[in-house]
Order: sequence, then C-alpha cells, then structure tokens
Amino acid sequence: MPSFERFAKTYKKGSLIFAEYEPGESFYLIQTGQVQLIKVINGFEKNLDILQPGEIFGEMAILDNSPRSASAIAYSDVSLLEFNKENFEVLMNGNPEIALVLLKTFVRRIYAQKRRFMILTIDDKQAKIADVFLMLDETSPNLDRSTEMRTFEITLGEVARWAGMTVNEVEDNIRKFLDQGRIEIFNDRMIVQNMTDLRRFVHTRRSRKNDIYIH
Repeated sequence: MPSFERFAKTYKKGSLIFAEYEPGESFYLIQTGQVQLIKVINGFEKNLDILQPGEIFGEMAILDNSPRSASAIAYSDVSLLEFNKENFEVLMNGNPEIALVLLKTFVRRIYAQKRRFMILTIDDKQAKIADVFLMLDETSPNLDRSTEMRTFEITLGEVARWAGMTVNEVEDNIRKFLDQGRIEIFNDRMIVQNMTDLRRFVHTRRSRKNDIYIH
C-alpha cells in the first residue's frame, strides 16, 4: 500500500502499542510482524490472541469511542499502519475497495473478540476448551458441515491461546474428551465427533455453575 506510507509506524519486540482502559483514538493494520493482545481478568493476564500480518486491531476506537478493551504488545518487531478518525475518513472516501474490506473486517473482529471473551469467562476448564471448538465452528466458513463431525486444523498450543490456558492444562483436560471418544487428536488437526454433543456439554457445565450461584 504505497499511498499509505505516511501512516506507517514501527515498534520493537516487547513494546507497548496501547494499554487496556486507556482512551482509543486510532486503529492499526499489521504489515509485518505479530501483535499480542492481552486482557486482565480477575487480576490475571490472559492472552487473547496473537495477530498476524494483514489483521486489524484497535478498531473499536473508531466505531464507538470506547476505551481500549485489551493491551496490545509487539510480539515481534512490527510495522503497522495507524489510522485515526480523520485519516480513516480520507481512506473511506478515497479508497472504497479497501474501505469495504476494512468494514467487513470490523464486523468479523467485533464478533470474534466478544466470542473469545465469552470463552475466557468460563471457569470450568473442560467447558472452556469445548467452547473453543464451538467458536471455531461458528467462525470458520470452509468447514465440512454435512455431518456433525468437524475437523479443525489446529494444535494444542492454539487451543491454549484461545482458551487462555497453558498447553499443559489443555493437554490434561482435553485427554478427558479423548478418553470419552469425543475428540481425536493428531499433530496438525483435531476431530470433534459430534458438535451437538459438545454444545450440550458446554451448556450443561454453564447451567451447573448458574445453579450453584442461584442456590
């Protein structure tokens, strides 16, 4: 995007791009490198995501003037394009094709962030892991949905990232699904035998927690 060079920013690995709760005035498009999103939940830092080149973050600053919902840290040396409200309007008016891509990205990102936050609020570790698969089923457009079986091309590390857990915690808890015949694990993929069954599992665990609070 040569015409956007004046919007370019660079950050060294480990640098804070913005902090949770601070006012937001800009959003960013990653050109090179990776950006980590971290949120504090119940006093503990949770890894929300590690974003890749071509992804957008911080967009809520443009959409509703809300404070930052998470901290963004340069996971490696990164180069970004920074857009504020003023130059976003220039972008919208002067580059409609790119603007349309950004708007579609906004919609996907808003849903994905809310969905991932829902996962992090689950206390039951098995249910948290199961809900990761439900989220992937909801947000992955190219899955074969001709049956209840789903194949997800993910690793234990990626499940841990989405669930805000360590790899060891995920390995210990997902083994229970393996023993029950609900999930098969391979080096580069995992197979859920029945998504409806997994959805019921998450719902039951959530309901059990609510019943404890009610009584």
